[in-house]
Amino acid sequence: MVQPKHKAGFVNIIGNPNVGKSTLMNAFVGERLSIITSKAQTTRHRILGIVNGDDFQVILSDTPGIIKPAYELQESMMEFVKSAFDDADVLLYLVELGEKELKDEAFFAKITSSKIPVLLLLNKIDKGNEALLADAVKLWQEKVPNAEIFAISALKNFGVTEVFNRIIELLPESPPFYPKDQLTDKPERFFVNESIREKILVHYKKEIPYSVEIDTEEFFEEENIIKIRSIIMVERETQKGIIIGHKGSALKRVGMEARKDLEKFFGKQIHLELYVKVNKNWRSDARQLKRFGYNQK
Repeated sequence: MVQPKHKAGFVNIIGNPNVGKSTLMNAFVGERLSIITSKAQTTRHRILGIVNGDDFQVILSDTPGIIKPAYELQESMMEFVKSAFDDADVLLYLVELGEKELKDEAFFAKITSSKIPVLLLLNKIDKGNEALLADAVKLWQEKVPNAEIFAISALKNFGVTEVFNRIIELLPESPPFYPKDQLTDKPERFFVNESIREKILVHYKKEIPYSVEIDTEEFFEEENIIKIRSIIMVERETQKGIIIGHKGSALKRVGMEARKDLEKFFGKQIHLELYVKVNKNWRSDARQLKRFGYNQK
């Protein structure tokens, strides 16, 4: 019996903020690797999620939503998006029902002139009707004639399997790029930081979540417990007070919820210590951004 050839490749997800890229990535991988909240710009890094089968390895890349950068951090976020065009074997362009354009014309031109396969995924179809869907399909067929269009709901897991099967068909023959038991390219501390940041996005308003960066200073794994010490960095003293809350109540809630998620993720008891520090204007400081893994140019 002839053994099937092994396929492997990079599948990069791009689109406007808040269209469901992280939800789709997590649906493919079966793990919550990317932050999912109702707020825009929740993904700051390019996060790889790896899906393995006997004869395939799909390396998925979730990227920040495409925006016009307003400060150094956002410039760096858009560099992650640009890099997604460089190594993709398949490009997933995610739009939501009712959306009519990408927020950056240069990125849009890259998609429509792409020489690699483009799958245009029309997401959140559970929020519309058949007439709306038919209009959207027609619109995007005209705008991106080089794309195959799939109607999906990443949140409801509708159409996701069909897209995944098509991805595997399109992948080149290749040995795996990563060990078959590997789920992502990110270290443990990255997921600690993201879990804490997710809780801040959920519980705080206005500018606070976007002014925050997490730095996990200690991560000690023992047989039955992981001991973690993380710093929540803010840009101003007033933000520090808001994060901590009355008698520390707000910070305690963030720590408790993050700990529960991390215990599920790592499958172990977690001891989590959180501290808040002021790190002035870190979002516009190239040296600081490099330390946090953003400016890799």
